[in-house]
Amino acid sequence: MGLFSRKPKLPPASRPPLTGDERVLAWAAAGNGEGDGVVVASNLGLWLPGRGHRLGWHTILKAVWSGRELTVTPAELVVERDGYTLVADGPAETYLLLDPGELPHQVRARVTRSVAYTEHQPVPGGAARVAARREAGVDGLTWTVRLDPGTPADDEALLAETDRLVTVARAATAPVDG
Repeated sequence: MGLFSRKPKLPPASRPPLTGDERVLAWAAAGNGEGDGVVVASNLGLWLPGRGHRLGWHTILKAVWSGRELTVTPAELVVERDGYTLVADGPAETYLLLDPGELPHQVRARVTRSVAYTEHQPVPGGAARVAARREAGVDGLTWTVRLDPGTPADDEALLAETDRLVTVARAATAPVDG
């Protein structure tokens, strides 16, 4: 492709069911071993082949670009708590992108931009990451606690500690009246 060449537009048959205020930022044809599809980055999130819904940028825990493959690890809800959600790593999904264009850059930039606060903390039985994320199209922050692999989610002491950690983090990030 020349310096001023552009990737062709997303074929209409591959276009996900975007909402009225959603626009395509980048896309790439993909394969994940279970058939081909299209990965589409929009201003509101990431559309992956085989999913009937968009992953909001704030729900993607990890996105890794190898130079050929994009691996996305979405958050999997463990439990809703008062003012935050407790999550764990969902199954990682890997897509081979032969002509990735701007897609890996957009995914990295959007996932990174969604993070407003993050801190890794020990908790009973393991460790967890407290995070405040910006949800595209929504005012304020969305709070989550991501359990490290192997950390038990059904422990009352753990839940009490994650409640405390989120309270402390909210206080530390609250605007100060001048």
